[in-house]
Amino acid sequence: MFWKHTASFILKNRLIVLICVIALSTFMGFEAAKVKITFNGGKVLPVTDSAYIRYNQFKKTFGQDASSMVIGIKSDKIFDKDVFNDWYRIGTRLQQIKGIKAVVSIANIYNLQKDTAQHRFVIKPLVSQELPTAQAVDSVKQQLLNLPFYKGLVLSNDGKSTLMAVTFDDKIINTPYRVPIIKKMTDLGMQFEQKHGIKVHYSGLPLIRTVVGDLVSHEFSMFLSLSILITALILLLFFRSFFPVIFPVLIVVLGVVWSLGVLVLMHYEMTILTGIIPPLVVVIGIPNTIFILNKYYHEFEISGDKMEALKIALEKAGITTFIANITTAIGFGVLCFTNSELLTQFGLVASLSILATFALSLILVPIVFSYLPKPKAKQTGIKHRKWMKALLAGLDGLVHQKRKVIYITTLVLIGISVIGIYRININGYVVDDLPQNNNTLTDLKFFESNFNGVLPLEVSIDTRRKNGVMNQGTIRRVEKLERLISSYPEFSRSISLIQVLKFSTQAFYGGNPEYYRLPDGLEQNFILNYAGNSGKSSGTLNSYLDSTHQVTRVTFEMVDAGSKKMNAVLAELQPRIDSIFNPKKFHVELTGSSIIFIKGTNYLLKNLYESLAWAILLIAGVMWILFRGIKMIAVSLVPNLVPLIITAGIMGFFGIPLKPSTILIFSIAMGISSDQTIYFITRYRHELRHSAKSISQIISDTIRETGVSMIFIATVLFFGFGIFAVSKFGGTVALGILLSITLLVAMISNLTLLPAFLLSLDGGVDRKKLKGPDIEE
Repeated sequence: MFWKHTASFILKNRLIVLICVIALSTFMGFEAAKVKITFNGGKVLPVTDSAYIRYNQFKKTFGQDASSMVIGIKSDKIFDKDVFNDWYRIGTRLQQIKGIKAVVSIANIYNLQKDTAQHRFVIKPLVSQELPTAQAVDSVKQQLLNLPFYKGLVLSNDGKSTLMAVTFDDKIINTPYRVPIIKKMTDLGMQFEQKHGIKVHYSGLPLIRTVVGDLVSHEFSMFLSLSILITALILLLFFRSFFPVIFPVLIVVLGVVWSLGVLVLMHYEMTILTGIIPPLVVVIGIPNTIFILNKYYHEFEISGDKMEALKIALEKAGITTFIANITTAIGFGVLCFTNSELLTQFGLVASLSILATFALSLILVPIVFSYLPKPKAKQTGIKHRKWMKALLAGLDGLVHQKRKVIYITTLVLIGISVIGIYRININGYVVDDLPQNNNTLTDLKFFESNFNGVLPLEVSIDTRRKNGVMNQGTIRRVEKLERLISSYPEFSRSISLIQVLKFSTQAFYGGNPEYYRLPDGLEQNFILNYAGNSGKSSGTLNSYLDSTHQVTRVTFEMVDAGSKKMNAVLAELQPRIDSIFNPKKFHVELTGSSIIFIKGTNYLLKNLYESLAWAILLIAGVMWILFRGIKMIAVSLVPNLVPLIITAGIMGFFGIPLKPSTILIFSIAMGISSDQTIYFITRYRHELRHSAKSISQIISDTIRETGVSMIFIATVLFFGFGIFAVSKFGGTVALGILLSITLLVAMISNLTLLPAFLLSLDGGVDRKKLKGPDIEE
């Protein structure tokens, strides 16, 4: 009754309703124009997670980590006069840019010297101007080699590679202002490369996040255009007419505008995930218009009355498409249960956008087509085309004559898929989504092979007492901890209070590299007294201490070894760390952006399993409301679970790892593929209630009637999601290809396995006791 009144209201007040929709769409368009690309990479762990809380405490105490970008070269000419001076010139020019806090390189480093008169250390640059002779460069080289503090930091152990570390101001690191600075850095690097013929490499999280942001922006436009083009071509192929192509496309474009408006109104920024919502809206929204138009053409073919056909189409298709969109929205909405900001934003905006696009389709399709001419015969006769009739007849024959073959084939596929599932590798990388030939990934490998990586790893050591860090025993423990972690090939050498104290001891003894060691008990007081009087050098010391000298930090760089490998390394490290620092007396925390990423990946994988379970449970609840009875719930769920199992098996056999971007597929596919089940069973049950035909005949009629829409919609979804295969992001490629395969298999399953189940229940159906609302396709 509700949908009958809704249909009458929309068509009787079509002009007013149309004006209201245009006004609201104008407002959403105004908001959509404000959309921004994120610059902080998105928050994965929930804000209530203990690791995330401690990471924020670390940043509050010691400042932002992951704020440095590195520029590197490998050459035998590093200490040639012209090369060295140009390297110095780059560093000097970068230091002058607003937003750059510090630059460190072989040509921009500092030495620590002892001022006996003032009882302090003085920081002096090794190079204060361009060097006039090769001998001057050799002198600097020798001084550098006599400073163990910089060993492995700015110059590789083999002496053939060097890097320049550029630290951004915390205030601009996660803002658009970093983009022109990075552009300036790459321009200077390009000039250097062209002049000397030495390849320049760039890396660091600020650069990686900027590259990802640029790709998100580019792919947003590309995928939106491709999705519109693909769906328009499919609509043209199906309907062979201008109006059923252009107006559905315009309606889903409005849905895109609304999705961006929702994103802005919720104060979210565009991430790698929310950036694919607009093309998703096009791909998922178009089936609504196909379904309504097919029903309209079917009713018009029966009655010949355009307005009556539109009214019936709106009334009968409304409830079915509404429930179908609810299950689709559930597939996305369950991501909110992860409590991850990144996935919550994606799930919430996607689900709201899908429902908004459904509402726009339901309202605008009948209104627009009420003003257009009556359908032509070629539009209403889609299901009568020879290829479609042959395909549907073949499916009907398969279901009626080869049920055992369907069941056996399904079981065999499930068995094979289970073997594949056991081969699935669970793993995620920081630069996981970048293609193998991307320069950013290639450059990251350069720094990993020459400097043991550039991804930040921080160790926070809390002594739980004031001045506890300055205890001689604690200092020795920290040194032991540094040696332990640096012994792993995944980590670089450390920068810490320990290294600063060693550097200070060397300076105290006139710069002799043999004294690069920790001060003993008597020396320590003298050296700390010198450091305390040293102003700038004291600040260097304090950058590794909190104000109470209770907490210290140790900084490493690490390779992007993947979450699987790092989980094993961290699990092995923890007891060894505990053997150095008694957990009852000290709190040692491995933190930093890289650790947060690894823990975030672990968290997402765990919670995405739960979100899939929620999706299945909620969709089962929808099926219960519609169909009632355990048998019908099982019949409606199994054809949609089988494709998920097959997809998981494919992932195992083809080496596609299970990670946040690929595990998303399952809850999304579950929500979308359930639509086809609803289309089929609602038509089937309507016929059961209102006709005296045999169940066998009803199954045949349902395949022929609903199969048309199901095949059309599956085609749109297959090619629509297939466009993501051209993405530069590996996760997006996997998402698109696997979703396309899953939904294609789901369509086949719903047109073969589902009706086979229904035929097998033939003797157990009592038409008089059918429960649930009476819904027709």
